[in-house]
Amino acid sequence: MIRIVPGCAETPEQWEKFNHFPGGVLAHSTHLRGIGEYDAETGVESPRIDVTLATGIPEERCHQVNLGYLDPDRINPDDWQDREDEGVLFIPKAGEMLYRVKPDS
Repeated sequence: MIRIVPGCAETPEQWEKFNHFPGGVLAHSTHLRGIGEYDAETGVESPRIDVTLATGIPEERCHQVNLGYLDPDRINPDDWQDREDEGVLFIPKAGEMLYRVKPDS
């Protein structure tokens, strides 16, 4: 398993630590979370955003790769709507929009 703090691998201070990973892996990590910050004095990496998955993937596995976890069976979509002023964007059927699901012919 690859464990990277997304967005921080590309910083000059971190390059030696991550330069052996394929460029596509590093690019994906940055696309997922955006550019983070790295404090060379403390060695602390801070992503720009936190990513939390509502998934059947075990919670422990999500935390191992620096992702948050929510039990999908405990999510009420109504709790997430109309919260843009809090920085929460709810997009109904976002996966369908992303992948442009086509009806069966």
